[in-house]
Amino acid sequence: MATIVGGFATSHTPTIGFAVDTNKQNDPVWAPIFKGYEPVQKWLKEEAPDVIFYIFNDHMTSFFIDHYSQFALGVGETFPVADEGGGARDLPALKGHPGLAEHIAKGLVADEFDLSYFQNKGLDHGCFSPMSLLFPEHKSGWPVKIIPFQVGVLVAPTPNASRCYKLGKALRKAIQSYPENIKVAIAGTGGLSHQVHGERCGFNNTPWDMEFMDRLEKDPDSLVNYTIAQLAELGGMEGAEVVMWLMMRGALSEKVEMVHQTYYLPSMCPIASLIFEERSSEQPAESTADYLKRINHELEGIEKLEGTYPFTIGRAVKAFRMNEFIHELIKPVPRKEFQTDQEAAFKKAGLTEEEQDLLRRRDWRGMIHYGVSFFMLEKLGAVVGSSNLHIYAAMKGMTLEDFQKTRNAKVMYSVAGKEQGQADWDKEQSKS
Repeated sequence: MATIVGGFATSHTPTIGFAVDTNKQNDPVWAPIFKGYEPVQKWLKEEAPDVIFYIFNDHMTSFFIDHYSQFALGVGETFPVADEGGGARDLPALKGHPGLAEHIAKGLVADEFDLSYFQNKGLDHGCFSPMSLLFPEHKSGWPVKIIPFQVGVLVAPTPNASRCYKLGKALRKAIQSYPENIKVAIAGTGGLSHQVHGERCGFNNTPWDMEFMDRLEKDPDSLVNYTIAQLAELGGMEGAEVVMWLMMRGALSEKVEMVHQTYYLPSMCPIASLIFEERSSEQPAESTADYLKRINHELEGIEKLEGTYPFTIGRAVKAFRMNEFIHELIKPVPRKEFQTDQEAAFKKAGLTEEEQDLLRRRDWRGMIHYGVSFFMLEKLGAVVGSSNLHIYAAMKGMTLEDFQKTRNAKVMYSVAGKEQGQADWDKEQSKS
């Protein structure tokens, strides 16, 4: 079973990444940042976690207000550095752990936490700023995999302290029931007291920061009933993101020991870090067997439904590249490139030979088996002039005529819009 080796918390201000990228280790103003993280570097090297469950918030970079989620779980294989406006930092992409991520998703959803899932999105300074200091050897590759967990703390209403703490407790059960023998560290990021907008920008409250860290170790339950407004009053509006530290704490044992703490306030935001090691080993009331049965309950027996393929996280990860290629066809430029020279479009997208072959042959059934969502198939059909009914018939291994005989009405349709106009099949039907 997976083991939680402990948790750590860290600020994620871009100040940290700037100090790393500009080699400020020996500058008297910046040196305390590097000095403060040395114990965390040492702890991570000694504990050698295989995976870090990394709780952070994006800063309107990859998670914009056009579609904003409260809890977004990174389930993909790779997470690159996001460009925040001045070009992406020169850092290698982080590797994910799709297997553990999917297991955690099952557990959290079964415990009634609604999630969104993301793949291949760039991660901004909320993730990479501290990571680049925590692992000085990062230029040659990260020694750890990551499961990023984005918390939507920037668009109200946001997840409150109690909700985040409870999610941490559910997260603990999910990780500890994962059957692979791996070590997992829990990271909570953000904070501490700061405000970066409005006339109150520049607000800090060091006494509250110290009190918060002490109570987080010894009495986290005393923090969960603070409202976001109360946290903002004490620690600044953006400082209310300490709910992510509470999520990390919830994923640990009831008794922990703070074996490291550092705090440095050079400018707008404290640069703080701490490490919690577990000092108790409570066992959940629910056995692992019962827990696994419960989190898999909703799809139990689905494999008995012949010709049925639930679009799971695992399938979405496996066939991400192909789903993404087809999804891009909803945009005029990629669509035109595909229609003009599909082979060049395949090459540009980096599709495998198997994926290219499935697309060339319009193997609708084969694409479903591979892991392509049906709702990508109908988009592809709209581009290449195949109706939904042609796709349905092909998936059934039937001719269109025979499939139509199984329907109550002989209708044809597609999701194609005005640019496509009437497809050839529709024109022919109109004549009859």
